[in-house]
Amino acid sequence: MKKVVVGMSVLIMALTGWGSQIRNVEAGTHDEAARPEFYATHVLPILKANCYRCHGGINHRGGLSVETQMGMLKGGEHGASLIPGDPAKSLLVQLIRHEGPADDPMPMPPKASKLSDADIATITRWIKEGAIMPENTVKP
Repeated sequence: MKKVVVGMSVLIMALTGWGSQIRNVEAGTHDEAARPEFYATHVLPILKANCYRCHGGINHRGGLSVETQMGMLKGGEHGASLIPGDPAKSLLVQLIRHEGPADDPMPMPPKASKLSDADIATITRWIKEGAIMPENTVKP
């Protein structure tokens, strides 16, 4: 019976992603970017300063809202803007690096300076660690 309980626990952890977080904590490699506080203190200010004018509040240009994880996962006219854990495949990272698709590069922010390398690195790191946001920003 004990083996069944342990086996089910491992299965649940694997399916929900808990296992990787536990391994990271145990190994001492758990990145602060995987915590909701990182989003609130580092990522949100970048998004508010550079993205909210067109993709926040009542403005969802291109059908995209960057206010919630759900909004970014749903994406806009060009699909999901982020893929948690994979910044290289996340459209958000491609666009802020000014490396968008050749047929429609859409450098972001438009008509403005490219984000600083530090800001791009912050967003990239956040996405790599799972694009974790505080629960109150994940609206259905």
